[in-house]
Amino acid sequence: MVTLVIAVFLNFLLPRLIPGNPVATIVASMTAGMTDANAQKKIYDAYMTMFGLDKPLWQQFFIYVGNLFQGNMGISFYQFPRSVGNIISSAIPWTLMLQIPAILTGWFLGNLLGAVTAYRKGIFDKVFFPFFLFMSAVPAFGLAIVNVHFLANRLHLFPGSLGYAFDMLPGWTNPAFLLSVLNHYRLPFLTMVLVVIGGQSLGMREMSIYELNADYVKYSRFMGIKDSKIVWYVFRNAMLPQITGLALSLGTMIGGNLITEIVFSYPGLGTTMFTAIRTQDYTLISGCTLIITVTVLAANFIVDIICGVIDPRVKAASQEER
Repeated sequence: MVTLVIAVFLNFLLPRLIPGNPVATIVASMTAGMTDANAQKKIYDAYMTMFGLDKPLWQQFFIYVGNLFQGNMGISFYQFPRSVGNIISSAIPWTLMLQIPAILTGWFLGNLLGAVTAYRKGIFDKVFFPFFLFMSAVPAFGLAIVNVHFLANRLHLFPGSLGYAFDMLPGWTNPAFLLSVLNHYRLPFLTMVLVVIGGQSLGMREMSIYELNADYVKYSRFMGIKDSKIVWYVFRNAMLPQITGLALSLGTMIGGNLITEIVFSYPGLGTTMFTAIRTQDYTLISGCTLIITVTVLAANFIVDIICGVIDPRVKAASQEER
């Protein structure tokens, strides 16, 4: 809760420290060609009052917090008169639709390949380990740029930008629109899956090797227990940190790959936040960062609960403390 309070304060304050005045930009575009300075001043004052920027910063903060309790994140400067909540609610489904399947697919394939390389070793480890190491070191936006250049622009295998064809109107009941969305979905999805596979595979490989060399494994083999049963317990123990990592990945996915969305001009929260920063849209920046903050804090809280449920050692330790 303390972290949340501090985060809300920073979400409000930091965007307002950006040099410039978004109201002045709006008024300048609206009054282009006008020569009456008094009229321009009245329009400027009216917008300052409308957005609450005529009040001291501390009063703006308490108004902002009061509006948050009512579910109101304010009105966008750049996309006036749309509300921030409306803009974010239209962007988040695109982000979730892209990142949840990509994270889950990459997590499953990464852990499977990591477990195989640790158990089989030999050629599997020599081939896959360098690949895992390379993919884990490549940032998502870097791989996105490479894929756009080679797979989209050079080879023309995928569309290189947007979430659907630019000449189509959004309509989820339109089969042509759905096919266009799936066509533009492939390259961002592939990019994010490859990035997730690298980190998850390395983590699962290291944990599996550690568990395979543990004393209980050697003792179980001396007792004549079947190797298949031993391996089941080995990979079950090795999966505990990976499940924790999955929960954190799902919690941070909204903020974790925003730059990837920007590279593909994908209509998710990343592109929305980038536009907000570029146009000095205070309210929209605060709304986007608040959503990211809440998801990260919620993920950390849920991870603590999951660890207690899955790992008996955590539960036993908490009972001893009591």
